[in-house]
Amino acid sequence: MTALPNTLEDAIVQAQDATKAAIAAGYTRLSVEFLFPELKVMPIAQTFVEAFSEFGAGIKVFFTDAGTAAWAKRNWGDVPYQFRSIDVAGSRQTTTVQEQVDGEDKLYLVVSPTSVEVNPLEEICNAAPGVPVILLNPRLEDISIVGIGYAGRMLRERFLNTIEPCYYLRPLDDETALTRFYPTPWQVWLEREGTWQAIAEEREKPDSEQLEAILNSATGNTRKKLGWAAELQQFLKALGR
Repeated sequence: MTALPNTLEDAIVQAQDATKAAIAAGYTRLSVEFLFPELKVMPIAQTFVEAFSEFGAGIKVFFTDAGTAAWAKRNWGDVPYQFRSIDVAGSRQTTTVQEQVDGEDKLYLVVSPTSVEVNPLEEICNAAPGVPVILLNPRLEDISIVGIGYAGRMLRERFLNTIEPCYYLRPLDDETALTRFYPTPWQVWLEREGTWQAIAEEREKPDSEQLEAILNSATGNTRKKLGWAAELQQFLKALGR
């Protein structure tokens, strides 16, 4: 049975294993999410991609701007990966995608893409349909950009809903968490007397009302809620026990 990680390093290893399992099962559009406030994603990305180092120069790591891509190229050491940015400013988006994708590509890691990058990201996925695309800490669901009408619904059906959440780790408060470690279903966790226990499993990601119902049923509505800073401190302290 999958357990909560004891450290961030353990969580990254879990995410690597879950991602490899999902790729082996045939998924090619994946998301990996570590949802802690103030978490620095660049060190996570650098460590995470090492699990796929056998692909060498067949790995492309995408960032949302050219400056960050250049920084990673300078500071990640002597690695064979290719570093790219998703350019949404150019007027010839198809040409940009053609320049980003080639037949030697084995894997794409896209670091913290936002809803601004949805269209070029979708084009990259479509241009290389057999290449696994891993979205690390994506933020793709900005309603003001994606939209809530017909166009937004079609974008979700066509692209956003095709992304498999293979790893998800989020503290809800000081004693609860929501996770998904592929192939395990979504799990709701509760800390009881210093031990974390999975109290529910769901095939689909539970929304806020479902989560509240699950937790109230398990605790009798006696949970205390803390601010985000306290939540993170308490959760990481619990992981380190």
